[in-house]
Amino acid sequence: MTTRTKILVATAAALLVGSAVPALAVTLRYANQGDLKSLDPYTVNETTTNAHLGHVYEGLTRRGKDLAIQPSLAERWEISEDGLTWRFFLRKGVKFHNGNPFNADDVIFSANRVRAQGSNFQTRVPTNAEFVKVDDYTVDVKLKSPNPILNSQWDTWYIMDKEWAEANNATAPTPAAATTPSYSALNANGTGPFKIESHQPGAKTVFKTNKEWWDKAEHNLDEIVFTPIGSDATRVAALLSGEVDVIEPVPLQDIQRVNGSANAKVLSGPELRTIFLGMDQTRDELLFSNVKGKNPFKDKRVREAFFKAIDIETIKSRVMRGLSTPSALMIAPELFTYSKDFVRPKYDLEGAKKLLAEAGYPNGFEVGMDCPNDRYVNDEAICQAVVSMLARAGVKVNLMAQPKAQYFAKVLKSGNYNTSFYLLGWTPGTFDSHNVLHDIEGCRDNPQSSRGESNLGNFCNKKHDELTDKILVETDKAKRDQMIKEAFQITVDEYGYIPLHQQALAWGVSNKVKLSQRADNSVLLYWAQKTE
Repeated sequence: MTTRTKILVATAAALLVGSAVPALAVTLRYANQGDLKSLDPYTVNETTTNAHLGHVYEGLTRRGKDLAIQPSLAERWEISEDGLTWRFFLRKGVKFHNGNPFNADDVIFSANRVRAQGSNFQTRVPTNAEFVKVDDYTVDVKLKSPNPILNSQWDTWYIMDKEWAEANNATAPTPAAATTPSYSALNANGTGPFKIESHQPGAKTVFKTNKEWWDKAEHNLDEIVFTPIGSDATRVAALLSGEVDVIEPVPLQDIQRVNGSANAKVLSGPELRTIFLGMDQTRDELLFSNVKGKNPFKDKRVREAFFKAIDIETIKSRVMRGLSTPSALMIAPELFTYSKDFVRPKYDLEGAKKLLAEAGYPNGFEVGMDCPNDRYVNDEAICQAVVSMLARAGVKVNLMAQPKAQYFAKVLKSGNYNTSFYLLGWTPGTFDSHNVLHDIEGCRDNPQSSRGESNLGNFCNKKHDELTDKILVETDKAKRDQMIKEAFQITVDEYGYIPLHQQALAWGVSNKVKLSQRADNSVLLYWAQKTE
């Protein structure tokens, strides 16, 4: 090697390791079928919006990749012996993106704002909970009765800067129906790992890394560019061409094409949402049936027959293309410790026919079925499969599948639960069994109570309700889990519902990107690593 060559090599090496040459910026481009409708973190309680804003804002808690609750803006918390006071010790040294310090005043302000009129997150914090400032970094939450799942939804109760909100006339939440965008709908000031660089509603939102973030970043990104793409075909094409790095969702029919491409793959897995069938068990005569003067679904044998006539493995393999997890319970197994103790009854067509005959329907009967056709993964196709399976048992099901707006208007409380047999999906907002036991499985017989508000068929068992009330206030986890198990066992024994499966997640991810997939379908890019 000549002297000149040695000099050139040394110079090149110095340039490569020197600080004079900046590294190339790492940009991750993300597309979703839904839009980021508002930057106000209390406007729209919807998974995609919450995930977007989770890059910018943070809660007192957060959830890990396994959905376990972790400390965030609160370093730790303690619960009094009587369960009526929770003390939160706040993280010191945290700053909002504009430089304002985070403290107890921001927590108390956010607790009031999230419960104010116009917020879509009022249930995040009990209405009668009192927030008391102990000092700048300690807050007590005083309750009227124990609530062991008080902070179960606080990962998406995002803390706002009181000073910033007051300075920008943003102390009130922005209602979803607001016709004029508020300051907080178009601007954001959180404590999270990314800042909002620019926001064009319906077009593009750019997130820049917050280099002053209090925690250690797992990502290697400099910016995220989000673009809503409603068209399935356009969204998939953008991924395959390399125009975007991550898309959600990938339609089931395109999964094989994406996995067969050279540029991308599909991340798939079970979602926490449980898809299930329900039956009208409250009316003396079904609304949509040829059986007059009585209600077949009040007979447990009929409910059991319907359950056993449905071949869930065929639905999994043919309708869901293998991308579903059959369920024995009305809650995803990730959310309840003893889920593994429950086994789904096997498909038994002859047993179903025998049960129907014993119940007085040897030739079956006729019933209507309500189903959405644009809400869940392959919802109408699932219902069509159920119709075909029940026909083999002698039951004629008249399917009414329609867009979700008309479907929900018909079957929910606003439509007076106008259904005899239906398909629905449910993800407990608390990630806790109590939500299912109270909202879905609770008796709907008290108009002054919210119990059973989403129990369309009004399955009702008073012992089950008594357990549910005890579960809400029980602070001993072992005792609580046993009571939950007992309550679920009642529903299983009574064949109160027919759980089908947890539907599949399907994210399209560039081969240049490594990304963790969480079962609640939150696309959280602060866990992403990208190579250029």
